[in-house]
Amino acid sequence: MDIRHLKIMIAVTEAGSMSGAAKTLYITQPAVSQVIKELENHYGCRLFERLGKGIFITEAGKLLCSQAQMVIRQFETLEENMQNMRAREMLKVGSTITVGACIMPGLMVDFQKIHPSVDPYNFVNNTKIIEERLLQSQLDIGLVEGEVRHPDLVVEPVIPDYLVIICSPHHPFAGRTFIDARELENETFVMREDGSGTRELFESFAQSRGFHLKITWEVTAPEIIKTIVQKNNALAAISIRLVEAELKNGSIYAIRHPENRWNRSFNLVYHKHKQITTGMQGFIDLARKFGRQEVGSDQPFGILQ
Repeated sequence: MDIRHLKIMIAVTEAGSMSGAAKTLYITQPAVSQVIKELENHYGCRLFERLGKGIFITEAGKLLCSQAQMVIRQFETLEENMQNMRAREMLKVGSTITVGACIMPGLMVDFQKIHPSVDPYNFVNNTKIIEERLLQSQLDIGLVEGEVRHPDLVVEPVIPDYLVIICSPHHPFAGRTFIDARELENETFVMREDGSGTRELFESFAQSRGFHLKITWEVTAPEIIKTIVQKNNALAAISIRLVEAELKNGSIYAIRHPENRWNRSFNLVYHKHKQITTGMQGFIDLARKFGRQEVGSDQPFGILQ
């Protein structure tokens, strides 16, 4: 029993005869009769009484016809929805917190202007979580700040970035041209959560220089990190892209690494077996274009020695 059987059952009921249903459906009368017989055999009851040349629907037939009409409507709705899905692509994009804060809002505005038939879904979390969701096909593509190591994921560096240490303009480091790295060990830090690419990069640097980070705050939101730095005299390692406005207005002072040890790239990431859709390619193209824009500030920096 399938949708065709139900449609023929409804046609016979509405036409009041096998021949009338056959004309309506442009099929032969024996084909209609065979379908009704198959339905009666399937359900084990008569759907129509044959009296002379006429047919009369039974109570069982009325029940089946009523339910069949509901099923047909649901089936047609399903068909329409699936056709709409085929016409519109959903793009599931994962981005890390730094990327989500300073790049994705503007990038998605441009994306939707260029690709109005693609419906984007955005998920923001740390690199570790984005990687897991890409591997489980819960996301189509990611733009992340951290290192991705899984062999099944394609990684393309597209957007340059670098970290700075930030402090408030009232901190003893503010305005100094040179800061000794050993002085950092005595300072309190606001740091991102485990799984963050920013934290991983800066902790690796601290370990290479042999000093311990005194972490007193662990925060995911960049705006909260900046507020804590400004009000609690703490330090934080953060993307230059997140503090460009504060550097210009003087509410934050930044310290750079002289040898670009804190340089990195935001990376496009997707599964190596993933079919590149129109939406994915459009997102890739926009990310590459964004990566050609200059990053940084013309404000003076402190230099770590």
